[in-house]
Amino acid sequence: MRVGVIGATGAVGRELVEVLGKRRFPVTKLRLLASTRSAGTTLPTHFGETTIAAFTPEAARGLDLALLAVSGDFAKAHARALAAQGVAVVDNSSALRLDPDVPLVVPEVNADAIGSHRLVANPNCTTAILVVALEPLRRAFGLKRVIVSSYQAASGAGAEGMAELERETRRVLLEGGTAGHEVFAHPLPFNVIPHIDAFQPNGYTREEMKVAWESRKIMGLPDLLISCTAVRIPTFRVHAEAVTIETERPVTPEAARAVLAAAAGVKVVDDVANRVYPMPLTATGQDAVEVGRIRANPVFGDHGLDLFLCGDQLLKGAALNAVQIAERMRLNG
Repeated sequence: MRVGVIGATGAVGRELVEVLGKRRFPVTKLRLLASTRSAGTTLPTHFGETTIAAFTPEAARGLDLALLAVSGDFAKAHARALAAQGVAVVDNSSALRLDPDVPLVVPEVNADAIGSHRLVANPNCTTAILVVALEPLRRAFGLKRVIVSSYQAASGAGAEGMAELERETRRVLLEGGTAGHEVFAHPLPFNVIPHIDAFQPNGYTREEMKVAWESRKIMGLPDLLISCTAVRIPTFRVHAEAVTIETERPVTPEAARAVLAAAAGVKVVDDVANRVYPMPLTATGQDAVEVGRIRANPVFGDHGLDLFLCGDQLLKGAALNAVQIAERMRLNG
């Protein structure tokens, strides 16, 4: 299969190349495309040394699969055109996620939505991690309300975000200076910032609204009540989420653990007596979403749960989910 990774030098692009190799995706020819600035750079991959080329529509011709790790503007300009040429396209940007003719997919939740579509959207990283845990609970107990606070790593802002966190932390610790900021709204070292993406008229940020809009579409629940608060934290990798749900039917922590333990893409990490619970340290590099701190919610009584999630947003929140979609598209094609 002739596979192209477009945006191959970014944080998600690099993970896409790695995941293709780890999952033994049937790549017969790998084409890495990026900006003219990166063209000519050679990267080691599971498929051999590969030289990055500058993206042009001509450079993408003849691909069977294109994995897009690029801006929304790029996706709007090129994703549909590539699909019209017969290329299977998985788009990691937010540009097309809510378009009614473009499936938005987390395979553990709604793989059937892919069907024969040649263009499929990959969801927001926080959303993907969240719905992997919510969907099995929805099937078992129903869902009425979801309240989520997400604690998002610097890599959610790409390679530039990670670089800024490292650079400014060193500035404080090693140079005795004051942390600066360009990528984030405020200095991130030794700080948390309750501001990710642009604020909307309703007081929520666009990042927070994405979680609501996209979760409803993926789970097929257009009227689901969801409130999200998104906070940037000074970690490099893995998004954490504190989640409260109100269910339609009675639920107990024990029943929820049993459901989650049997769910695809979930790893129950919940032994508080031995200080075992989800953390970025343990979820980094893992395919599964860690779920723990599962307990009854006193506000909603026997119809409520609190839980804590950690998921690697560069994997399940981005590259892994995209490749899982591509695997389904290949089978369906």
